[in-house]
Amino acid sequence: MGNQCQWHLWFVLAITCFVSQNYVAGELERVHLKAQPRNGNSSKGDGFLGFLVVGDWGRKGAFNQSRVAFQIDFVVSTGDNFYDNGLNSQHDPAFLQSFTNIYKSKSLQTHWFSVLGSHDYRGDAEAQFSPFLRQIDSRWFCLRSFIVNAELAEIIFVDTTPLVKSYFLNSDNHTYDWRCVTPRKRYITNLLKDVECALRESTAKWKIVVGHHAIRSIGFHGDTVELVNYLLPILKANNVDFYINGHDHCLQHISDIDSRIEFLTSGAGSKAWRGDMKKQRREGLRFFYDGQGFMSLQLSQFDAHIAFYDAYGTVLHTWNAWKPLFHSSM
Repeated sequence: MGNQCQWHLWFVLAITCFVSQNYVAGELERVHLKAQPRNGNSSKGDGFLGFLVVGDWGRKGAFNQSRVAFQIDFVVSTGDNFYDNGLNSQHDPAFLQSFTNIYKSKSLQTHWFSVLGSHDYRGDAEAQFSPFLRQIDSRWFCLRSFIVNAELAEIIFVDTTPLVKSYFLNSDNHTYDWRCVTPRKRYITNLLKDVECALRESTAKWKIVVGHHAIRSIGFHGDTVELVNYLLPILKANNVDFYINGHDHCLQHISDIDSRIEFLTSGAGSKAWRGDMKKQRREGLRFFYDGQGFMSLQLSQFDAHIAFYDAYGTVLHTWNAWKPLFHSSM
């Protein structure tokens, strides 16, 4: 990694995935992360968690995707994993061309937790859930919606594409794979109930939600109305700390003006949209960058350190959030 990235992961995560083959109504699948000793000092971990976030990356190495890869250890992916139209099957060579053959540095041989983006739905969406892909590359893990339980934090991955009505009303000559999603209203209702239940029952110190689409953004796509109307009230009511997304090909940090939520966009894993910035609704804006890069999040019992980097690992923006010593999950 060198000295370009002025951060380090505070402990290594060993991952044990317990994933049933069939979805149980009312329950999101859970992935359990077990903390390993850091510097040999503890057999139970030492209360620190660090991971990276990158999104909108799957371009077979083009648009600086390879350069960004050199700066990644443990990854949360915010969707649009394979451009332009997802995977055509579990045997699509794009999986190797955009993932396995790109992120091959020794430091990257750890798990990637991914949600689907809108481009992923244009192909065979269910191909990305296939156990066959995990046989090809054991790092890969993707479901529609699921929970990563990392002891200190719970990260809830939410399938946001079906919430966006325009994809159903105006497909713009694209074909979307809506298997297991229609009827849309029932799917959304059940998903939101599951997210609300998971957040309400969570006792984690930090609550994090990941989705592809932005709730707040001054980038090209801007705010996602459906998420503002339906998902945001659930996040506020359950004291979520961070909402992390991709979709807009930029890096940005926006603080909510009436809750604790920090909105973090990391959608610059390959192609960036230079100069594409909206002028409206800039309240709470802390940072915006229209080039390629990624984000890191480091958590302890008492604070969180957010950092954004460009494709060369140069720090562009940092932010600290604090937790009180005694914290109620509600």
